[in-house]
Amino acid sequence: MGQFVISAFADEIDPSLDVQMDVLGRHGIRHIEMRGVDGRNVTEYTLAEMRILKSRMDAKGFKVSAVGSPIGKIGIRDPFEPHLALFRHTLDLADVLETGYIRMFSFFLPAGEDPALHRDEVMRRWSAFVAAAEGRGITLLHENEKDIYGDTAARCLDLLETFHSPRLKATFDPANFVQVGEKTFPETFVMLKNQVAYMHIKDALHANGNVVPAGEGDGHVEEILKALQGSGWSGFLSVEPHLNHSLPGGGPELFGVACDALNRILGRIGGN
Repeated sequence: MGQFVISAFADEIDPSLDVQMDVLGRHGIRHIEMRGVDGRNVTEYTLAEMRILKSRMDAKGFKVSAVGSPIGKIGIRDPFEPHLALFRHTLDLADVLETGYIRMFSFFLPAGEDPALHRDEVMRRWSAFVAAAEGRGITLLHENEKDIYGDTAARCLDLLETFHSPRLKATFDPANFVQVGEKTFPETFVMLKNQVAYMHIKDALHANGNVVPAGEGDGHVEEILKALQGSGWSGFLSVEPHLNHSLPGGGPELFGVACDALNRILGRIGGN
């Protein structure tokens, strides 16, 4: 039987790290997928600044499940060398944060162009990422994101199988697959299940792409988690609310809605 560990994109609660930790603590969550901290992207911090943030987290008993980096979230024709330098810095930040994962992407493609035209450049750039991470003990997590090369399951698998590395795995985001018209279960999940090392808990509707609480959309979140659990998979479930409606409590309130939805699913499948 697999074991799920819940984490979260806490910057959707509030920009302040202290508020993030307070709200997460009330929900029994002790891991953060670090993306935005005190109003800045995680990659904008120096190593010295990050050590200070890490000490603040240590003091309250929090750990980092993954660096939620923007690496690979630039255009395929944008200059690459500065981005590669930022990736090397992100590797160092991951060491400071004592996490084994960095979330990444496979570059936005020009609208209307055949993704196959850009495959070689995507692989060239990812080859540089993989080489830079060699020997670092960090797993690079490719996330399926709308309008990048790896926005479909087939192209995600293409990237992962091209490098065939135990240090390159998939973050599976059901909502993002829904937003590009894919059926997440069983088709997409079955295609990628052996590559999935990390889950984003986010759901969406095929009709309009709107993000909704887990289990209320077309992402088959419950079926996916049940299949993972049955296979003995262990890993992080990272709550990423992205909810498109407002509540009086703002970010903390919306985060509570997202957590409650996940907990209902876990209760039904016996995963908590």
